[in-house]
Amino acid sequence: MAPSKDAPAYLNIDRENHPAVLAGRRSREAVALRNKAAWLANFAADGTVEDPVGPSMFDEAGVGHRGAQQLSEFWDKTVGTTEKIDFIFDKEIICGDEVAYIGKIVTHIGGHITESDGVFTYKADGDGKLAALRAFWEVEATMNSLRPA
Repeated sequence: MAPSKDAPAYLNIDRENHPAVLAGRRSREAVALRNKAAWLANFAADGTVEDPVGPSMFDEAGVGHRGAQQLSEFWDKTVGTTEKIDFIFDKEIICGDEVAYIGKIVTHIGGHITESDGVFTYKADGDGKLAALRAFWEVEATMNSLRPA
């Protein structure tokens, strides 16, 4: 039985207009358009990125990137070095002010492709801005997927 219109939001999720879904969509669209300014403008003032979560070649300390300056530097080290990034999500899970996607990200860089299987989360703040972007993918598995385009 479908929930009534008076049901609480967690029983009547608006999948198309959920703030985290919209913030995540804007993030991915900015990446597809190679629009750094739009990507940065989508974040809350204290927004964070952990991509991947934990230590990596992008974040040796594994503490993530916070605020406009660090997010700008993150873009330059990651998205800015690629030719194209494809987001292929198989499942969407909405909880509270967050959405998690299960799937993969295909990165085109230097005439090669890598695939990152994982879980990718977006959290919206009260203004619909991106408060947190977290990507759970294994660096080693991704590097092992490297192949010519």
